[in-house]
Amino acid sequence: MRKLIALEEHLATPEVAEAWRTAPGTDRDRADVASMMDMAGEALLDVGKGRIAAMDDQGIDVQVLSLTAPGVQNLEAERAVPLARGANDAIAKAVSAHPDRFDGFATLPTPDPEASAVELRRAVTDLGLAGAMIHGRTGPVRLDDPRNEPIWAAAAELGAPIYVHPHQPVDEVRDAYYTGFDPATDSALASAAIGWHYETGMQVLRLILSGAFDRHPDLQLIVGHWGEVVLFYLDRITAVSGRFGTDLRRPIADYFRENVSYTGSGLTVPRMLRWTIELVGVERVMTAVDHPFIDNSGGGARRFLEEADLTEAEKDAIGSGNWERIRPAR
Repeated sequence: MRKLIALEEHLATPEVAEAWRTAPGTDRDRADVASMMDMAGEALLDVGKGRIAAMDDQGIDVQVLSLTAPGVQNLEAERAVPLARGANDAIAKAVSAHPDRFDGFATLPTPDPEASAVELRRAVTDLGLAGAMIHGRTGPVRLDDPRNEPIWAAAAELGAPIYVHPHQPVDEVRDAYYTGFDPATDSALASAAIGWHYETGMQVLRLILSGAFDRHPDLQLIVGHWGEVVLFYLDRITAVSGRFGTDLRRPIADYFRENVSYTGSGLTVPRMLRWTIELVGVERVMTAVDHPFIDNSGGGARRFLEEADLTEAEKDAIGSGNWERIRPAR
């Protein structure tokens, strides 16, 4: 395998970390962010020797850096816009310092979609970043909300892929489905155990049903965790798609196979890799290890793909070629 490029690799900046501590929202929201920083704060802030040493140990050649969840999406627009610019400048600086080891996704100030489109254009055109990462909903505003149309238009125009990363469900959903145990169990259920993945999969499905890809055929998404649950129900969704009152131009499965790519987000499970390839084809599969939240030490990231029952050409495609094909030209 000639190269391994990992796409869902997170960082934080001191300015954004400080903003999170005083962000609007519930105490539960702030506690979730504080827990993340307690768990991985030092590694998130490191975009130098320590991170590169970890990449070498994991077998990663290039990380595509991104501001970790919730980005600046939990902030007021007047704070989110300058913080997004600062974070993107920091990502571009890290890439410039180590251009052979880092690439970058922009973070977008989604509380202001028009400003997000402007910032995406600046990040891709002026800073040379590869696209953007969006952490699902912004407050109660879903990805398919018409207010977000400027973001999708800009991404399609630029040929800039958008990585849709998990975010917590809204409180009403969280209270209905993910409470009733101890606080630690409630939090895990609402997030990494299952809640994140239902939430993210529904965001992507809704975006497809909204006609976003008919309006913007060149729009490309990337989602992690082998399709965020919804991909594994693609046959069922297809079977009942005749009941949808939407007027899509293509069969619904085509959007999942032509406008979305998939990574494992550090879930090194061979059967999930095989199933994803069977559903969407090897050309739609890429690599991500979710640094620094998943342990891929001792060459684990590279070994997973090297030991997969795939041809060398398929390993090269998943390791780097598929990403290089959709990344906008620098």
